Amino acid sequence: MKKTILTRDQQDKRFQWNLKDLYENDEKWQEEKEFVLQGIQKLKQKQGSLTKSSKDLLSYFTLKDQCFQTFERLYVYANQSLHQDTTNQYYQGMAAGAQDLMSKLEEGVAFEEPELLTLSDEQWEEYKKQEPKLCIYERYMAKIMRKKAHILSPELEALLAKAGQLESIPKDVFSAFSNADLSFPPIQNEEGETIQVTHGNFVKLLENKQDAIRKQAFYSVYHTYEGYKNTLATLYTSNLKKERFFSEARNFSSSLEEAMYDSEVPIEVYTNLIQTVKKHLPAMHQYVSLRKKALGKKELHMYDLYTPLVKENQAEIPFETAKEMVKEGLKPLGKEYLTILEEGFLKGWIDVYENKGKRSGAYSWGAYGTHPYVLLNYQDNLNSVFTLAHEMGHAIHSYYSNETQEYVNSGYQIFVAEVASTVNESLLISDLLTKAKTQEEKAYLMNYFLEQVRGTIYRQTMFAEFEQITHEKLQQTGSLTCEEICDIYYKLNQEYYGKDIVVDKEIAMEWARIPHFYTPFYVYQYATGLSAALAISSEILSGKEGAVESYLEFLKGGGKQSPIDLLKGAGVDMTQKEPIDKALNKFGKYVKDLEEVLHLS
Repeated sequence: MKKTILTRDQQDKRFQWNLKDLYENDEKWQEEKEFVLQGIQKLKQKQGSLTKSSKDLLSYFTLKDQCFQTFERLYVYANQSLHQDTTNQYYQGMAAGAQDLMSKLEEGVAFEEPELLTLSDEQWEEYKKQEPKLCIYERYMAKIMRKKAHILSPELEALLAKAGQLESIPKDVFSAFSNADLSFPPIQNEEGETIQVTHGNFVKLLENKQDAIRKQAFYSVYHTYEGYKNTLATLYTSNLKKERFFSEARNFSSSLEEAMYDSEVPIEVYTNLIQTVKKHLPAMHQYVSLRKKALGKKELHMYDLYTPLVKENQAEIPFETAKEMVKEGLKPLGKEYLTILEEGFLKGWIDVYENKGKRSGAYSWGAYGTHPYVLLNYQDNLNSVFTLAHEMGHAIHSYYSNETQEYVNSGYQIFVAEVASTVNESLLISDLLTKAKTQEEKAYLMNYFLEQVRGTIYRQTMFAEFEQITHEKLQQTGSLTCEEICDIYYKLNQEYYGKDIVVDKEIAMEWARIPHFYTPFYVYQYATGLSAALAISSEILSGKEGAVESYLEFLKGGGKQSPIDLLKGAGVDMTQKEPIDKALNKFGKYVKDLEEVLHLS
């Protein structure tokens, strides 16, 4: 029976996060906003003085950290207050005010990087001797200084800065088109009822048990995109040209080189991922074959890829039980980790249940100097248990990082952001599999893992290869037609999914609905992140000496080192193919195990 959705005020406060740990009340928030506004003026007054002396530089960094740390707390409080009830007009205004404050703050320090880039290595070394507190900015300065090789003359930098105003146009146009202007034709279910297809319910419709619903939804979306294929191809190609322009202007050999340089990740990490995943495509093809047999299909189509193979156990799992399940699953991480987990469960970190107006989905967020927060919309099912484990992984990663590192070094990069969350999921699924009482439970858990790897390693790597091919082709020829883009994408689907599926011609337009393609060379990090997490969790579960300790050190590392070096400290070298091999070998094993459990082998 569907539960009644309560208002925020009707909910039990025990299941709500405690935002008073950020600000006692809204008046305190206003006071600190004024502090930041005054700080921005003080920061602007420091323009031209950063490299005059070590004292001047330290004074600037200290003031900047105070302003940004306070702003972070302001921004999180305003937005999380709004996320509790997105219809609240007061917090709508507060969140908008925080957004405006961010723009003012960024404008206030816009002079920083050009000034710091004039500092010589010798000066920097001397300044650290004169003011030892500057040593905490070693990593921050190193990231700025490594840009020197790609910095142009002041005149050209000024010109590029002006051109930068145009940089987001392809992404902004795509977002406006896809989210505001585009609509999909409605479909009908078996009872003749009309269902409106949207971005939000598309994947859910592809999970529907009725073949006709899935097929109609698939056609509704991709035939619509096809109707705009030439416009979308022009838009995508414009983004490729924009990336080529900026990479060439900064003396990079390619758009890929610039993207990887900025994230401090060697290019071979990207190329190794694609090569290694392609080596393991037979396991993917075997999974597609299993899916075809399990669903009893004469023909398996692209719109059948999301259909659940195994029904989830319908038994309700209350939140209190979910917490115990997560604690049991994460026992291999040791007493220290579990103590922090328990603190999160008991001390107002988590906003548990849906209420009217509450933001959908789930996330972990927070501000330096206070504990992290987790937003859930818990649904009393196993999927929600995994979400709890996942988001608490993010939260405890932030907790460790913030507790261990100075503010300037506390933020970890996107490349490692999903590691802690998926380590937790991997440990939980392993524990649940050992305790599964029925074949159905085992099958569900195995399929959950397989879908996670299919969607996160195989699919995102296919996206990454598509990006690499299209960017290279544009660089070589200067143009790309809609037919060429569709042909590249269609052939990749054939290669990745194999011969046991009908690769419907409509899938050739899927590239047109992926917003991440307008943030080039980003998606590969989902695949590397899960690969690293599976490698780490395997070492922990095997009882390898020092595995837990090195993993906790990784969590404490924040942004103190490059993401590659942080992972090396946890025993995972993502410049090598081994972590991806291990992850996909595990995938292959689970495919075979699921075949046996479902009696399909």
